[in-house]
Amino acid sequence: MNMSRTRRERLVVIGGDAAGMSAASQARRLKGPEELEIVAFERGHFTSYSACGIPYWVGGDVTDRDRLIARTPEEHRARDIDLRLRTEVTELDLDGQRVRARDVDSGAESWTSYDKLVIATGARPIRPDLPGMDAPGVHGVQTLDDGQALLDTLARTRGRRAVVVGAGYIGVEMAEALINRGYQVTVVNRGSEPMSTLDPDMGRLVHKAMEGLGITMVNDAEVTEILTGDDGRVRAVATQDRDFPADVVVLGIGVRPETTLAKAAGLPLGAHDGLLTDRSMRVRGHENIWAGGDCVEVLDLVSGQERHIALGTHANKHGQVIGTNAGGGYATFPGVVGTAVSKVCDLEIARTGLREKDAHRVGLRFEAVTIESTSRAGYYPDASPMTVKMLAELRTGRLLGVQIVGREGAGKRVDIAAVALTAGMTAEQMTTLDLGYAPPFSPVWDPVLVAARKAAAKVRGSL
Repeated sequence: MNMSRTRRERLVVIGGDAAGMSAASQARRLKGPEELEIVAFERGHFTSYSACGIPYWVGGDVTDRDRLIARTPEEHRARDIDLRLRTEVTELDLDGQRVRARDVDSGAESWTSYDKLVIATGARPIRPDLPGMDAPGVHGVQTLDDGQALLDTLARTRGRRAVVVGAGYIGVEMAEALINRGYQVTVVNRGSEPMSTLDPDMGRLVHKAMEGLGITMVNDAEVTEILTGDDGRVRAVATQDRDFPADVVVLGIGVRPETTLAKAAGLPLGAHDGLLTDRSMRVRGHENIWAGGDCVEVLDLVSGQERHIALGTHANKHGQVIGTNAGGGYATFPGVVGTAVSKVCDLEIARTGLREKDAHRVGLRFEAVTIESTSRAGYYPDASPMTVKMLAELRTGRLLGVQIVGREGAGKRVDIAAVALTAGMTAEQMTTLDLGYAPPFSPVWDPVLVAARKAAAKVRGSL
């Protein structure tokens, strides 16, 4: 009696962080090694780590790098995942269903075939093509290797002057980290206010708080060059108007999808150069290729357009969806509403949905309201001020976006609005939400509901 063995499939994963290893782990849960071989390539030294935690590690709030690692390479290998560290994929051969990989240390190259492919190449820090950008002492911060390189620089740098270029989430968080390290920090920002993910009127509140911490904010400034000394190291950041002395420079301009491989292979990219997928996270037009994490564009449920949002929350969800589908199951990722939260010391900053310029860009007309409230009942000790801005669509009253800036208890209130946006609620409907209340936690009318009342009234008045 002839018994023929069924050839097991091979899943190849490019990228060993949140999306890639979540996909590999979920696929392994669904299919054992006798059915599915999993090979994962990671060009760095680490896997499954929290990139969002790097500023807090650099700043000293997290004292041990390994606390940022959710699952080590050894743990992945123990689950029969062939994880290859320090190995960079340099080419995709879609017709031959194989990838070329190079050992970063030895330079040796080899091809690996696949039946199914996951692209989770992440994002790369924006590094303007300006003189001096590659000088020693200039750091982008995206991976644990980047964070370690920055800490190594800080340890051997005698001077205590730091310049952060850019004032988005990473820029603001790194400014705080460097203040905590005892540096004199200047933030050079091309925008009118920090945190371009907020409207300028809300960004102004962040500006004031940063200056209150001793951070020098320089807005409306375009960096033209990184100046270096005789030793080749950074010595200053030059703008059109003046130079800012620096012993270390951190780039906080933002990130772009790392889709160099995908572009070279002819895979579909969107307006932000992120890979385009369907709702199962399958790359459009390619039955056996999935992509997730910071290298993809996702559907914005509020605007109806594709966006690039680099967040670990999304990446892990993408990985779960991809792993389920690659493992023979079925799952989808419906989209996002653009929720994010951050802090500068004790100032909490949150947003979800659309900013004013986002709504204008997609042709939505709206009313915008801003209210001042407190985190607790006004008479309760330590009640702190909070500013909430809300956008609601004209005529329909549909919630379009919320921004919150305040002290303790402010940031996570944005989750109320995120749920309302996902459900397609109106400002009027939000006013009846049965939220938890007690004086230590909230005024009788929660600040988000106060904003909803004001927005609903303004929409009614515009009819």
